[in-house]
Amino acid sequence: MSVRLYIGNLPQTFESKELEALLGTVGKGIRFKAVFDRESGGCRGFGFANVEDDKLADALIQQLNGKEFKGNSLRVERSERKESNSGGRRNNNSSNSNSSSKRKETKKVVHSDAPAQEAPDPRWAGELSKLKELLANQKTPV
Repeated sequence: MSVRLYIGNLPQTFESKELEALLGTVGKGIRFKAVFDRESGGCRGFGFANVEDDKLADALIQQLNGKEFKGNSLRVERSERKESNSGGRRNNNSSNSNSSSKRKETKKVVHSDAPAQEAPDPRWAGELSKLKELLANQKTPV
């Protein structure tokens, strides 16, 4: 099973080969991809590494979390996969829905300017009262 690790606090200007060499000192088979800013093209300060083994992931976290890299103290931890929304950029069919999340679940309250269901639309109040009057004056039961 592949483990995804977050590697943060990266300098904006660095060579990914240097970081891959540092990751290679811990073990083999570590794939790293930095996240870059679309506009400036510089590193956004973090990236993700994919590791094939849980033991290797734990060793990577233990050895590199807090280690200095180009003047910055690296932050290495397991990545939490985000649940995909229907309007998201990616269609992520991950099976992490049963895993425990560190985030606190909250009930969202949606406020709306729409009138309550029982209240008629005020624009049609005159027409509605005429219709009610016609129904009340009807001789045959409805």
